[in-house]
Amino acid sequence: MRGRPTWQGHLKLSLVTCPVALYTATSRTSDVHFNMLSADTHNRIRMIPTDPETGKAVDRSNIVKGYEVEKDRYVIVTDEEIKSVRLESTRTIDIERFVDVGEIDRMYWNDPYFLLPDGKMAQEAYAVIREAMKATDRIALGRVVMHTRERLLAIEPREEGLLAYSLRSKNEVRDWKDAFEDIPATKPNAQMVEIAEKIIDQLAGPFDPEEFNDRYEEALRALIAEKEKGAGRKVKVEEPEDTKVIDLMAALRKSLGQSGGERRKAAPSRAASAPAKKAPARKKAS
Repeated sequence: MRGRPTWQGHLKLSLVTCPVALYTATSRTSDVHFNMLSADTHNRIRMIPTDPETGKAVDRSNIVKGYEVEKDRYVIVTDEEIKSVRLESTRTIDIERFVDVGEIDRMYWNDPYFLLPDGKMAQEAYAVIREAMKATDRIALGRVVMHTRERLLAIEPREEGLLAYSLRSKNEVRDWKDAFEDIPATKPNAQMVEIAEKIIDQLAGPFDPEEFNDRYEEALRALIAEKEKGAGRKVKVEEPEDTKVIDLMAALRKSLGQSGGERRKAAPSRAASAPAKKAPARKKAS
């Protein structure tokens, strides 16, 4: 089910324009959420805003927005002032540029959307843009205003439709060089690396999202189901021990003998009958 569109407007490529709608391509409805209850009555509790200094409750009509410029010093901004700088939606995704599929670093990719033609009159222009993008193997970049925020969109063809991804801005992405600067540039034992490469080859296979469920969510749901029946249980996951440096070669050799053994026995037919799908080129980090 598509549900309600997140955004409706037009997709524009130079002088070619067609009505489109954006629909969220992911869902969080399966997540387990808990409510805060009173331990005595099991009634849902209400969070009452309280002034930490006076200890008195604060009426919501008496709450203002403040931006902390330094510790305990705030700039107060009114709702009217915030509205004055909001961007008005142009209701148009104006394609500004096309880039090669592997040029966008994966750190910038954010939420996926389905970008669909909005009505029968849009289908021909939509198909022209889609097929041209397939032929040139490029990704379109355009801007959209959603929820008063301007976002950069990356648009790519997928089968008979178009997928759009919101992209993070430059100041939202931290520099990976800063994160990795303390990692020493030492070269590990070449023989160990060779064994690790063989283990990787043994564990190689196609990506099947059905094999990667959230086991914590499943355990929570099982726990809730048992609690609802009046039974209780404890869920414990054993943490693996760190591999000691002196045992690293032995662990690698042992892994080489075990890797893929039972795993390959469990699902050989899938790997044999279905060729691995080629990963989209955009998934490669630039």
